[in-house]
Amino acid sequence: MAELDFGIMDGFADVAKYPIAADGYEQHLRDAVRAEALGYRYYFFIEHQNSPGALVTAPSVYLAALARETSSLRFGPMVYQLPMHHPIRLAQDAAMVDQLSRGRLEFGAGYGIYAHEFLRWQLSFPERRAMGEELMAILLKAWTEDTVSYQGEYWTFDEALPNPKPFQRPHPPVWIGAHSFVSFDYAARHNFHVGQNIDVDDVMGEKFAYFRQKWQEEGHGGAMPRALVARHVHVAETDEQARTEAEPQLLKGYFGDGTARQVIAATRIGWGGDARGTGGERTAEIDSRGRVFQETTKSYDFWIDNGLALVGSPETVVGHLRDQQERVGYDVFLAQHRIADMPREQWQKSLELFAKEVIPALS
Repeated sequence: MAELDFGIMDGFADVAKYPIAADGYEQHLRDAVRAEALGYRYYFFIEHQNSPGALVTAPSVYLAALARETSSLRFGPMVYQLPMHHPIRLAQDAAMVDQLSRGRLEFGAGYGIYAHEFLRWQLSFPERRAMGEELMAILLKAWTEDTVSYQGEYWTFDEALPNPKPFQRPHPPVWIGAHSFVSFDYAARHNFHVGQNIDVDDVMGEKFAYFRQKWQEEGHGGAMPRALVARHVHVAETDEQARTEAEPQLLKGYFGDGTARQVIAATRIGWGGDARGTGGERTAEIDSRGRVFQETTKSYDFWIDNGLALVGSPETVVGHLRDQQERVGYDVFLAQHRIADMPREQWQKSLELFAKEVIPALS
């Protein structure tokens, strides 16, 4: 079994429930410090825009604060929504975070999956991949070259002078939030790491195997990029207690109590033209993702049987992880302990049990 590193996938929907957002951000920073002390190596979260349930809309700002509060934790967004950013500004912001943390930034790159987020900024949802790939090309130049001149479809620069450069050379590790085969092709071509959080285990395993094959075909030298998976996790003293605590929270699905979805649906733009939020796009990946979102609100067994959640005593979770890693083929596992509206004392206990009894058994 490949070496396995562990981290946290943090969700920020609870920040909206604080009377003052500053208190929510402060609590998340304290929780990250606690995770670092317990031995978690990585810390990631997701950027969304125009979403009442996503409160890290300026990832680099939060990461700068995190850099000052921690000393060893490696962190980043999984992902920055690339089309929402100015390429030189993002390159500089990320480089500053890397400098402030003395080389602990992990740069997660993606495009976005909801049409309404783009429509509200008058951005083309169908062109998000092309925009994202062009932005990454510019960003890599900004990190590694003294000047940037670029004539593109979406951005043009004439001898821009991006500073500072990243602390890590030639640049921080780049992760692609990959769900489509096109994204895995792109990551393999550029020798980037890959991350996943929605596909069921069997599908994810097929895609990771596809990525490894494509990477080998590219003829890169050096070590193979890493593969990361994020899953909901709840650990308690016994299997029965873990299920009792986790099941009602998991059945709220990926979107919790649905408040944020209701807010979006009530706006004039709504979900952007269709109930799926995809602007009318239909692909195998979108259909699969939609099925996962639907089934997770109906069946606890669907969560467990497909590896979307790992629930049980420490011994049970260790066994699930060993089996899942072997079948899926990943070497970084992110635990999302904060599940929907689970009481803080329950998910904090899960965080500690996982760190003290699960991680050592697999390290």
